[in-house]
Amino acid sequence: MLIPPDQLFVFALASLALLLIPGPAVVYIVTRSASQGPAAGMASVLGIQCGGMVHVLMATLGLSAILLSSALAFNLIKYAGAAYLVYLGLRTWFSRESLELGTLHRQSLRQIFAQGFVVNALNPKTALFFFAFLPQFVDPLRGAASLQFLLLGLVFITLATLSDGAYALLSSSLGGWLRHKAREPRFALGQRLVTGGIYIGLGLTAALTGNRYK
Repeated sequence: MLIPPDQLFVFALASLALLLIPGPAVVYIVTRSASQGPAAGMASVLGIQCGGMVHVLMATLGLSAILLSSALAFNLIKYAGAAYLVYLGLRTWFSRESLELGTLHRQSLRQIFAQGFVVNALNPKTALFFFAFLPQFVDPLRGAASLQFLLLGLVFITLATLSDGAYALLSSSLGGWLRHKAREPRFALGQRLVTGGIYIGLGLTAALTGNRYK
């Protein structure tokens, strides 16, 4: 078996923990849904996830190539990824930024899809995240690493589609309430603390796992 069920379950839980915390993609989806309804929200969801698939494929090809060339290099990538996740958590904790749920100009569903795709496909932070996140759950001793990367990426995209889709459907009717909550200082502080804690916890867990590729 490429990935044991318990390992896949842990990956799914970690992914959901990250996906359920509002970020830039969720803000875009919520804003579109609140402005133009659930159809616009779902179009933005599909565009963002298709853009995310670009990064999944890039990570699959790039990380597999690194592993084939050098197990040491792959471990360096793995620990650098863990450090990056901790960095994201600390930066989130000390950031003063808050969610901004504004109003967007009306666009066609095709335009909304294309905008979501371009925004996510060209986002370097998304690429860095996949390169930091996926290696923590891959063990080349279990078989083809490229298939493991691809499987994990598809699981992540599937969960992202479901969670973002839920945001789109809910925000189409609760958009006003969400915009109001996002402006509250306590809401913004809580969001930063939880998000930062998840990043740091995941990074430390990955760093303390040890070298599985000796």
